[in-house]
Amino acid sequence: MLTAIDFDVAIIGGGLGGLTLAIQCANAGYSVALFEKEQYPFHKVCGEYVSNESKPFLTQLGIPLEEWNLPVIQQLLITDVKGKAYPFALDLGGFGISRYLLDNALYELAVQKNAQVFCQTKVLNVTYLNNYFEVAAINTNVSAKVVVGSFGKRSNFDVQWKRIHPLNAKSTSVKNFVGVKYHIRYPFPSNQIALHNFKNGYCGISMIEDRKCCLCYLTTADNLRNNENRIDVMQEKVLFKNPALKKIFTEADFLYTSPQVIAQVSFAPKTQIQNHVLMIGDAAGLITPLCGNGMSMAMHAGKLVFGAIDSFLKGTINRMEMEQQYAANWKHHFQYRLWIGRKVQTLMGDEWLTSLSLNVLYRLSFLAKQVIASTHGQPF
Repeated sequence: MLTAIDFDVAIIGGGLGGLTLAIQCANAGYSVALFEKEQYPFHKVCGEYVSNESKPFLTQLGIPLEEWNLPVIQQLLITDVKGKAYPFALDLGGFGISRYLLDNALYELAVQKNAQVFCQTKVLNVTYLNNYFEVAAINTNVSAKVVVGSFGKRSNFDVQWKRIHPLNAKSTSVKNFVGVKYHIRYPFPSNQIALHNFKNGYCGISMIEDRKCCLCYLTTADNLRNNENRIDVMQEKVLFKNPALKKIFTEADFLYTSPQVIAQVSFAPKTQIQNHVLMIGDAAGLITPLCGNGMSMAMHAGKLVFGAIDSFLKGTINRMEMEQQYAANWKHHFQYRLWIGRKVQTLMGDEWLTSLSLNVLYRLSFLAKQVIASTHGQPF
């Protein structure tokens, strides 16, 4: 028999947005259930660069960033497909940290705050009826006043709810992409993040904790398909044409027996509200890895959605007002940044266009500053 449990808030997905939201809800005295299909700690495909806009928020929640002695990143290096390098300054800057470490620390904090976390539990269905939700998960049924979707880049709910808008069906932003991540040992500057272009893709590298590096790249599904659907073949035939990438891949000590991979990734615009479920993080809109700011955006969205949920649960606004308030705040903070990210992505991964774009940005430093600043927000 499945047992019904009542909560104020149920969160589907235990990434950065979901975990930080759970902590905020627990701090405010609300009962909160969080569902995560994996068991902490675990690795995720992610660039693992966090901009400093989210540092005050994480510190306020109780994450001891200063004690962890994390790499301070202040420089950006981009190479074109042929390996020519263009350096840029990161005015706001950021730090490197693995999802393995950060997500687990947030999970432990959420449990400490009495959030109910269901690990290794996949949510199968969400039903809204009579101002309540029924959340059907493996071995558990939960009823909740509010449900938040924080299920990442791709979920069965994206398919079930047909969340890609048909008007965008012919857009290049809805092409399927593949993300691949490794952790490596490599003598890389701790204050730098580098983005190396290759045909139809780009690869980022930056230092994280314990003198390890995160090596993560994004490319089209076609790129993989055209290379025997084998990651090793694609890397050697495509990525290695950029000398900087060939050097990293042939000299680094790879710490995974096999890479972390995610497929069928889309950067098409998404809705922030679906069937009265509030979306945060990549579920609300996926920023291109080139902009390196998805982690901060997920946490910021968690803070924004908590403000709306808090007002609703206190009875100062109704459900429609909660949804409208959150959607408006989300668009105010993120819609332009996502649009810029998609536009910048179209300039990358092409031999001629990438070189031209980088040359222009390098020569016009004020323009480069503006583009970089537009993909980052203010500290929150």
